[in-house]
Amino acid sequence: MNRPLVLAWMSTVALLALTAAVERVHTQGAQAGPARPAWAWTPAIPAGADGQVHVLPVRGRVYMLVGAGGNITVQAGDDGVLVVDAGLAAMTDKVLAAIRTISRGPIRYIVNTDEREEFTGGNEKLAAAGSTIRFRISTDPRVSDGLAKDRASVISYVTVFQRMSAPTGTVPARAEEAWPDDTYSTPLKKLYFNDERVLIMHNPANTDGNSIVHFRTDDVVSAGDLVDLTSYPFIDLAAGGSVQALVEGLNHLLDITVPDRKSEGGTLVIPGHGRLADQPDIAYYREMVAIVRDRIQDGITRGLTLQQVKAEKPTRDYDPRFGKDTGAWTTDMFVEAVYRSLGGK
Repeated sequence: MNRPLVLAWMSTVALLALTAAVERVHTQGAQAGPARPAWAWTPAIPAGADGQVHVLPVRGRVYMLVGAGGNITVQAGDDGVLVVDAGLAAMTDKVLAAIRTISRGPIRYIVNTDEREEFTGGNEKLAAAGSTIRFRISTDPRVSDGLAKDRASVISYVTVFQRMSAPTGTVPARAEEAWPDDTYSTPLKKLYFNDERVLIMHNPANTDGNSIVHFRTDDVVSAGDLVDLTSYPFIDLAAGGSVQALVEGLNHLLDITVPDRKSEGGTLVIPGHGRLADQPDIAYYREMVAIVRDRIQDGITRGLTLQQVKAEKPTRDYDPRFGKDTGAWTTDMFVEAVYRSLGGK
């Protein structure tokens, strides 16, 4: 017999046999009675919106607290505890309890990355629960060190303090006990804490007062409101925020982060909302903001009104991941803020 014909005949027979075997398996399965039981062990997966504060070890001395409003960063060691952002006021007791599962040391510093309530609401109570690092000017106990209250120091860029407080004779936005008491107006503020070099960097974006905090030894960045992996970024035009500043702020964040092998890992980024991120996540987020910006800028250049720009759905391909129709910050609000910040009328 011709060899090619033999091989073709054998292949056909094998295929028919396999098809029959599959049909027998399916038929036997259909006649086998009840379906296979579900897994005996179903792990409980905690949610960030279940009313509890959850602790995620990030790297080295750095932890992430989820569920208190905005994400909170905790760095703990022999010198005490440094906290980045303070969550909502209503969650402060649970935040303190979560911090105490990490360290019993004193809370020394609270850094506010901006002035929004979800990042500063717990200032008053967290600061009161902490204590200042004291440098005595005399060994004589009768000589005061000048501190009226023993509390954690609250650090922010100067404009955050200005918006939380108020000029003399006017009503402040927040109680004095919640105000930052250690402000900076330079490009960055440096700390050495728990054997870690900590850089607090002015990074205008959502407002003119954003800060990001880089823990250099553990290579973790706390980004605050600059990154929200659950929504389009908040832009406060009245507080000096703009979409262009946001893109530039994300570019700066990319400049100080480094990917690991195959682009995963490397510098870890704690966002204001959402899961722990790395550099590729930030690159994707930056590209999203820049693309939406460019689409809206193109609409403005073509003379489109805000409603016409919205009708073109400049966020359409990102809406499944970041879009929101309800809540404090919706897709429409984001598009309008971008449009206004680009000079749209």
